[in-house]
Amino acid sequence: MVFRELVEPRKQDADSLQRALAVGWCVELLQAFFLVTDDIMDASLTRRGQTCWYKKPDIGLDAINDAMLLEACVYRLLKHYCRGQPYYLNLIELFLQSTYQTEIGQTLDLITAPQSKVDLTKFTEQRYKTIVKYKMAFYSFYLPFAAAMFMAGIDGEKEHASAKSILLEMGEFFQIQDDYLDLFGDPSVTGKIGTDIRDNKCSWLVVKCLQLASSEQRKMLKENYGQNDPEKVAKVKELYEKLELPALFTKFEEESYSRLMGLIEKHSSPLPPSIFLEMAKKIYKRQK
Repeated sequence: MVFRELVEPRKQDADSLQRALAVGWCVELLQAFFLVTDDIMDASLTRRGQTCWYKKPDIGLDAINDAMLLEACVYRLLKHYCRGQPYYLNLIELFLQSTYQTEIGQTLDLITAPQSKVDLTKFTEQRYKTIVKYKMAFYSFYLPFAAAMFMAGIDGEKEHASAKSILLEMGEFFQIQDDYLDLFGDPSVTGKIGTDIRDNKCSWLVVKCLQLASSEQRKMLKENYGQNDPEKVAKVKELYEKLELPALFTKFEEESYSRLMGLIEKHSSPLPPSIFLEMAKKIYKRQK
């Protein structure tokens, strides 16, 4: 979508469009690599409405090697389709940098919320924002946009910095939606059973809960959070509802979308605002 917007029509021949599609698939394969490993680390059960890959019969921890194969395919495809292009090195460096940033975010996520120890003092807004920025926003939003920009010959630091300021904000908005849907979404729609409470995750919901909770409610949260017990998970959900977090999320979604529109208006130039607006529309009020 971004490639079509940025490259003039006369240069969008079959070969260039094929390359853009291939790079798009590289983004998907990189995400698949992250998701297969993330599901193992989180002991998740379902993904996109199906059993997690490592939970499949006869797969188990062989899924780790499968994940590494998915990552390796990214660079084989980039070499096959883009090696002769002037932007090839920029793409390689972009994918490597995005992978590194995501792995740093995953590390921060894991050490902030070890499944063996609940420490609510670590669940600060600043820590949450840093985890989201590195674990999700760079690879999910900046990576595909930046790849298309490089393919269109846009490689200036100023243009990329402006796009990044919008896209990282969009990524944070998207992750907060994800955190909300993990608990309050419909699994038949989201395609996965939420495990953030059980897994002791530093999610937007628990961060907001800690900001609003009384000392008694904090005590109750500490006793029930991060434990693989459906009754304790239900108590945490009940506390969230008592603190009216669903209503707070609805209010946040409206305010965040307005802020995003302001960022697009201020920072999109010289890129067309339409590429950012199109993505914002895709994620606003999403249910999965």
